[in-house]
Amino acid sequence: MPDDQSVDYSLLGEQLDALLKDESDPLANAAMFVALVFDALPDTNWLGIYVLRDDELVLGPFQGKPACIRIPMGRGVCGGAAEQMTTFRVSDVHDFDGHIACDPASRSELVVPLISDGRLLGVLDIDSPQLARFSDHDQEGVESLCELFIKSLERKNGAAIEFI
Repeated sequence: MPDDQSVDYSLLGEQLDALLKDESDPLANAAMFVALVFDALPDTNWLGIYVLRDDELVLGPFQGKPACIRIPMGRGVCGGAAEQMTTFRVSDVHDFDGHIACDPASRSELVVPLISDGRLLGVLDIDSPQLARFSDHDQEGVESLCELFIKSLERKNGAAIEFI
């Protein structure tokens, strides 16, 4: 596992804010968010957003190999995090009951719900081929980046934003 302090999430947040501050299109901002974070996090093989559509998560902007397109609420790591509206950090996805294997190389996963005004918009999903890749530091940092991303959408589109 990488050094717990290998990613400067404060600096990454400043970069994210600078990239998103002048753009109002949610799709463009989501794509930029995903690209920035994927590039900054070592030892990840997939990073993307799943958007809530009715009662399932639908693939949005991502970096990595082709992935599962639809995930039912409550299924797998993404569906569980979405249903419970809480972050799931899984050290070994093979030990997670009901894990959906989109990429067999993935061994650990971090999923953060994207919430605006108490409403679930989707999730940010990050996979790694390393066991126990994600630390408390990573979880807190990624959660703060997700909050910045959602706030940027709210500033531009109002509290009742329609995502992507």
